Amino acid sequence: MKYLGALLTAILLILAVPRFNLVWCAPVALAPLLVAVVREPRPWRRFLLGQVAGVVYWFGVCYWIRDVLALYGGLSPVLAWLAFLLFCLIKALHMGVFAMLAGILMRRWWAAPAVAALWVAIEATHGSLGFAWLALGNAGIDMGLPMRLAPLTSVYGLSFVFVLMATAIALAVLGRPRMHLLWLLPLPFLIFLPALPDARRGRETAVLVQPNISEDTQWTPESVDRMQRNLVALSLRTVLTGGNEQPALVVWPEVPAPLYYDADPRFRGYVADLARLANTNLLLGVVARTPQGAYLNSAILISPDGRLVTRYDKVNLVPFGEFVPWPFDFVKRITTEAGDFTPGKQVVVSPIDSHKLGAFICYESVFPNFVRRFVADGAEVLFNISNDGYFGKSAARMQHLEIVRMRAAENRRWILRSTNDGITGTIDPAGRLRGTLPLYMEAASRTGFRYIRERTFYTRYGDWFPILCAVVAAALLIVTIVAKRARSDRSDA
Repeated sequence: MKYLGALLTAILLILAVPRFNLVWCAPVALAPLLVAVVREPRPWRRFLLGQVAGVVYWFGVCYWIRDVLALYGGLSPVLAWLAFLLFCLIKALHMGVFAMLAGILMRRWWAAPAVAALWVAIEATHGSLGFAWLALGNAGIDMGLPMRLAPLTSVYGLSFVFVLMATAIALAVLGRPRMHLLWLLPLPFLIFLPALPDARRGRETAVLVQPNISEDTQWTPESVDRMQRNLVALSLRTVLTGGNEQPALVVWPEVPAPLYYDADPRFRGYVADLARLANTNLLLGVVARTPQGAYLNSAILISPDGRLVTRYDKVNLVPFGEFVPWPFDFVKRITTEAGDFTPGKQVVVSPIDSHKLGAFICYESVFPNFVRRFVADGAEVLFNISNDGYFGKSAARMQHLEIVRMRAAENRRWILRSTNDGITGTIDPAGRLRGTLPLYMEAASRTGFRYIRERTFYTRYGDWFPILCAVVAAALLIVTIVAKRARSDRSDA
């Protein structure tokens, strides 16, 4: 029954995220696991319960990784499965540690906030320990009341609320005194937090380009030139025929194609000509080089007169896609560039007219504290250029979009998202999706946005909430363990 509880938690967590989007599962998902760990006195067995839940969860949510490794990583089907299962086992360690320690905290009257704080403290370590994806709080992206926390605590505040509720359910199932459930009483007071911004039409205009370039294309000089000219033509046609308002900029996505701005004079000429003919700024993804010759995944901004304004080099690289983490050295990289990519070193905010913009690239959207640095440095609008083509037709596209939407709400910024083959779209400062281009099609469209200068509490102060949760969880664990040992010593005496 304990292992069935762990499996039920994993299933409920999977159902809470895209593709299923049964978001009501989020506030109850951890309850079966928490009931199980209370009934298991042995720490290693509690860890094993969490490990089982974690393996099933990561298998169900990130199932697309196996296909990516097989189709683009150069692995045989058997090796792809082995690598994916190893990935699931490693990522499940977080859930194993949570279950082992939650079993200690669940025995005290402060269990509800303590377990929620423990979850947040562990959840915030995913990125720094190799791979981050969906935080539990992402399931609340369309919940008006919990989303009021996002500009204060980021996504982790929503995770805290969901785990608080799940812990209370577990305590009720276990027959704990009602006093232990009083921690839920502050939740209705979320209504007194500032409401989500109203849905307003954007005053500025941008052109988002979705070129739909195949991941499997074998490039020749002729096909590269044809692809580049097609991008220019698609962009210029949309600028000149799409409406009366002059767009502030044209945005090209990260693409699986050799776009070398520095090393390719012909491409550099195409880009400059487009900017001048359209009389607008151009933001695009390119492959750049360090002075030592190492590859960089970069975003550059070109001015209306065709000059390079800024270049941002991607800081947070994609595991397997842009570098191979240990212990997966046998996996070939997905990208076709020679050698691993080198990470950039700093956030870059680019001037555009009298305003500033920030552009983060693809997988960087999963790092709340990183994306907020663009806004903290003055970005009044954000852009996410991405190539989600490696996801195929899996739920990963919707999962990635949900993550980006949360970044918009945390920082109260418009985020304009340009992707290779979808999901290209516009997100408003409340995290609402305001429109998308059709998937798997070559397309481009005009979209509206606004420049915003006000900064949220989270933008100003960053990950204060998970740090606080870590301190609280550690302190309560120490207090609980010390008190237990003191009782044991007295009983022995």
